[in-house]
Amino acid sequence: MGNGALDGAVIAVAGAGGPAGRATLMRLAEAGAVVIGSDNDPERLAEAVDAASYAHGGATVVGDTVDLLDRQSAQDWATRIEKDFGRVDGLVHLVGGWRGSETFARTSLDDWDFLEMLLIRTVAHTSLAFHEALQRSDRGRYVLISAAGASKPTAGNAAYAAAKAAAEAWTLALADYFRKAGGASGPTSAAAILVVKALVHDAMRAERPNAKFAGFTDVKDLAEAIADVWERPAAEVNGQRLWLTKKP
Repeated sequence: MGNGALDGAVIAVAGAGGPAGRATLMRLAEAGAVVIGSDNDPERLAEAVDAASYAHGGATVVGDTVDLLDRQSAQDWATRIEKDFGRVDGLVHLVGGWRGSETFARTSLDDWDFLEMLLIRTVAHTSLAFHEALQRSDRGRYVLISAAGASKPTAGNAAYAAAKAAAEAWTLALADYFRKAGGASGPTSAAAILVVKALVHDAMRAERPNAKFAGFTDVKDLAEAIADVWERPAAEVNGQRLWLTKKP
């Protein structure tokens, strides 16, 4: 197992049960991190945790049922991790979701209500819950996964792009907190944004063998990029949008 920047690090992964979450649990466990995943689907989370634990038998990978739409639940999760493991070195935010429309005129504000909770509220709750513990860490990282559409919205994606843009702004505010906390010496912790066009995984390729998925990021490559955030100095990644696809 790893002997790099993630070796022995304690990393929380929100939205750990999906394909990107599974790949991330695997990669962080491989790097020697202690990984605590959460997801709104307990069965899916258990499967992801079991897979990572089985693949890397010496790693500590656990699942925790948390309602990230409830601020107190998010705070209790952060407090519990620090109490149980002595520190928190990272929060990877993989909570996702998409809703769109055929045209701008057909945009549903119900979609906005749904995406605001899923894509913004969870970022607010996790960042507020974890920021002090991450600042106490000597390698604290908050990693948000965002979409290129936040920088160039399309007519049918108004709600999604606006929610993603808001989540990015919130994360950049956290980055400013880390910058100011670091003082003249610079930040010791960082908040960074990884930007993708969309994600692809093996099951999607199997379902659509002729699809090219142009510009998509494989979940394994995303997991590698997430791990790389810890390999780079805090000052280098803090407040940065790190593009894994072509800029629009």
